[in-house]
Amino acid sequence: MEHLRVTSPTNLTDRVVEVLAGDPAVSQLALMRGASLVPEGDIVLADVAREATNDVVDRLSALGIPEFGTIHIEPVTTWISRAGLDSERRTPGAGADAVVWPEVTQRAYEETELNWTYLAFMTLATLLASIAIVVDSQILVIGAMVLGPEFVAIAALGLALVRRRRRLFAGAARTLVVGFTVSIAASTVAALAARGLGWVTAQDVTGKRPGTSFIYSPDKWSFIVALIAAAAGVLSLTSAKVGGLSGVFISVTTVPAAGNVALGIAFGARHEVLGSAAQLALNISGMVLAGWLTLELQQVVWSRVARHRRRVLARHHG
Repeated sequence: MEHLRVTSPTNLTDRVVEVLAGDPAVSQLALMRGASLVPEGDIVLADVAREATNDVVDRLSALGIPEFGTIHIEPVTTWISRAGLDSERRTPGAGADAVVWPEVTQRAYEETELNWTYLAFMTLATLLASIAIVVDSQILVIGAMVLGPEFVAIAALGLALVRRRRRLFAGAARTLVVGFTVSIAASTVAALAARGLGWVTAQDVTGKRPGTSFIYSPDKWSFIVALIAAAAGVLSLTSAKVGGLSGVFISVTTVPAAGNVALGIAFGARHEVLGSAAQLALNISGMVLAGWLTLELQQVVWSRVARHRRRVLARHHG
C-alpha cells in the first residue's frame, strides 16, 4: 500500500479527484480544499495499492501536477482496512513485486550524489580492505564490502539506461569514478606511510595470501557472481522486500579490489595492480549489465500489467 498526498492548484483539483475516485486501486480518498499555502491550492490524500501506483502517478502527472503542485509518495508499512485489502485484491500483480519507479529513481539520485559522506565511506571501506589484505583476513574483507557505498551508484547506471535518464547516468558515473579515485589515492598515501614506518613490507603485499587471493585473481566466476549479486541487489532495491541487499554487499569484491590496487601502487607491485584493476572492472561491468537487464525485465512486465489494468478500467467506465 502507498499513501499519496497530492498538492493541487484549485483549477486541477476536480480532475485529480476524478482520476483517484474512479480507480478501484484507491481505497481511501480525502480532499482538503484551500489547505495548501505554498503552493496555493488544495490537498488530496489517497491510499493506493502498490501495484497500481505507477499508473496512478502517470495519470496525475499527465494533468500537470508535478509542474504546478506536488505528488508525495509514502509507503504504508502497516494498515488495517477492509477497503484497502479489497483494492489490493482487485489490482493485478503482487505488491511485493511491484516497482514504484518514482521511489526507485529518487533513491538513485539521492544515494549517488557525490558528497563528503560518500567519499568518507568509500575511503574508510578501502582503507579497511587494504588492512584486510595485509593481514589476510576474510572477516575484514567482508566488513569492507558492507561498509562500501558504491552498489546503489552502480545500480543507478542500469536504472538510467532503462529509464533514459542521462543526468542520472552521468551523475552515477562521476560518483563512481571520483569515489574510487579518491579512496584509492587516500589508501595509497596510507600504505606509503605504513611502508615508511615498517608496518607493512613488500612480502605482505606480494606474498601468499590464501584468504584474500581472490581479490586480485579474476576469473569467470567473478563475473558470474557479479551478475547474480547485482540482480539480487536490484530486486531488493525495487521491491517491497529488502532482505537480500546485505548479501550483495558481501558478494562482490569492488572495494577490496580498490584496496589492493592502492597497496600495489604503494609497493610497485604491477601484478597486484593489474589483477585487482581487472577484478574491479569485471565486477562493475557485470553488475551494471545485470542491473540493466533486471530493471528492463521489470519494466516490460509491469508495463504489460499496467496496460491490462487500463483496459479493465476502460471497460469498467465504458
